[in-house]
Amino acid sequence: MRAEPKASHFVDGAWLEDSAGAPIEVIYPGTGEVIARLHAATPAVIEAALASAARAQGTWAALRPVERGRILHRAAELIRVRGEELAVLETLDTGKPLQETRVADWPSGADALEYFAGLAATVTGETIPLGRDFVYTLREPLGVCVGIGAWNYPSQIACWKAAPALALGNAMVFKPSEVTPLGALQLAAILTEAGLPAGLFNVVQGMGAVGAALVADARVAKVSLTGSVATGKRVYTAAAAGMKAVTMELGGKSPLIVFEDASLEDAVGAAMLGNFYSSGQVCSNGTRVFVQKRLKAAFLARLAERVAGIVAGDPLDPATQFGPLVSAAQVARVLGYIERARAEGARLVCGGGPGNAGPLFVQPTVFADVTDGMEIAREEVFGPVMAVLDFDTEAEVVARANATPYGLAAGVFTADMARAHRVIGALQAGTTWINAYNLTPVEAPFGAVKASGLGRENGRAAVEHYSRVKSVYVGLGPVEAPY
Repeated sequence: MRAEPKASHFVDGAWLEDSAGAPIEVIYPGTGEVIARLHAATPAVIEAALASAARAQGTWAALRPVERGRILHRAAELIRVRGEELAVLETLDTGKPLQETRVADWPSGADALEYFAGLAATVTGETIPLGRDFVYTLREPLGVCVGIGAWNYPSQIACWKAAPALALGNAMVFKPSEVTPLGALQLAAILTEAGLPAGLFNVVQGMGAVGAALVADARVAKVSLTGSVATGKRVYTAAAAGMKAVTMELGGKSPLIVFEDASLEDAVGAAMLGNFYSSGQVCSNGTRVFVQKRLKAAFLARLAERVAGIVAGDPLDPATQFGPLVSAAQVARVLGYIERARAEGARLVCGGGPGNAGPLFVQPTVFADVTDGMEIAREEVFGPVMAVLDFDTEAEVVARANATPYGLAAGVFTADMARAHRVIGALQAGTTWINAYNLTPVEAPFGAVKASGLGRENGRAAVEHYSRVKSVYVGLGPVEAPY
């Protein structure tokens, strides 16, 4: 099985190879086999990408926004036409079941391109009357943006960053995760086929050193990262040295609160989606599931029944619902958390070991009687491990839910809408749900508070993070000076 791209990089509108770069092996998590061999970007490749972006950006920004939007619309159409082949590629790259990649990955990316294509022409300034004089404002692109992607949603992330950046007149150099490098290359090729001028969306491969070189370059005006909190702190520090704008979409330890009056089936379904979809490798997952004590027994019983019905297996089989983790390193990390949770006294409800569907599978795992101080209640596992905690009162659960350095997401399940809005208003999180979980339409801003990041992706809020405001004072009378 092979998924070899035409070259390792896509720079200045064309495929580019430089075999002097460090080798990168792409592993298909479904079987553990190597499906492609790429090379990390050399300094020459990085320079070519940045130089072409800087050269192309000004002409692109000078176009009418509706002209930029037409190209993004065409790219979205191409993605939808090629949906099946792109879904297969995403499954090979990530190990996620085809059942997921057909509906969640590239389709979300196409939605982003379409949304920002339509939004581009609506981004305008304002006039501010000052009596005789007035001020008007302009929305200007930032310039060259760097996007750094994570391995869990590689193609969606590339689209989520490219769409607003390009729609608003910027250029982007994108570095995908070295673990899942294939999808971004296809996005670059699709954008070029749709008519995007050369140099405006470049993809370069590599590890942390390549990202660091991009972030440090003086030509870069903006850095958008999706990754871990630790990586975010390093990138944020480096960007701050050059006074660069940043968007940081990082990790979390998000609470999902289930009150006793909630629909049991809906709450259990949401908890499973928020812990087992993509084998738990989702930054916004609700991995601290707080269940009110009177509902706890029924919740755990129904949860165990439904988990037993999850179909794990070959990710390319459309019947498969649950796939492998992305790498052997991630498997070892997750199994370590499971072992330590047992040692700390958490009660294993189901799962708890390697899966039998392949070398990189871990069973969907649920722990009950978890307390706030346990490691699995404090740290991001990034695997199919659910921690169920119980609570008595609303005030108690809000305080405990907020007692974390993270603040990416949160969810509340209850039939009492007044309570739902009250609790959501009190939770310290940037992206929240009431009687739903992990739905992220492109129309809605997505982002975090506290250590989970800053800035917003998607929605009209993204305009603020890929453009800047220029104020123009217009004097209509004589200049009054005391000199």
